Amino acid sequence: MPILINTYYLLLGGNEGLRLTYLHKAMQALMSLGKVVQVSSIYETAAWGPIPQPHFYNICIALESGLMPEVLLLQCLNIEEQLGRIRNLLYGPRTIDIDMLACADLVIDSEVLSLPHPRIAERAFVLKPFAEIAPNYILPQQSFTIQELWEACTDTLTVQLIAPWPIS
Repeated sequence: MPILINTYYLLLGGNEGLRLTYLHKAMQALMSLGKVVQVSSIYETAAWGPIPQPHFYNICIALESGLMPEVLLLQCLNIEEQLGRIRNLLYGPRTIDIDMLACADLVIDSEVLSLPHPRIAERAFVLKPFAEIAPNYILPQQSFTIQELWEACTDTLTVQLIAPWPIS
């Protein structure tokens, strides 16, 4: 039986240490899980949430993979841990964060995974890089494209273009 290949949209970000280095290392690790077919530019954004902390670097990628969503999530969590992510504070600083945003028309709402990510439309730092690589993508159970969600987003955090990917 052939393996079903899905296109997953992931957001990578971090605000501790050498932000660009962590993005590169996370990208290398993700390439072992499938084929990266699109990568957004790098954006810098103030941290979202109540805790004052350094600004984040974020990128959005499209990853083609034969892994099931829950397996990919576990692999993403393993990559975060290998790159020094410590989960001790909700919305706290981190070396790397890998969020699964969406995958085709999949809708999953379990204790461990929600697809599409429930807060995509609320966060400019997600929508800007996502709109760069998939402006016409429509989330399951939505009627607006990612570009339209970006244009309508009321999040006031500035999303500043740093550079196209890849940079060293």
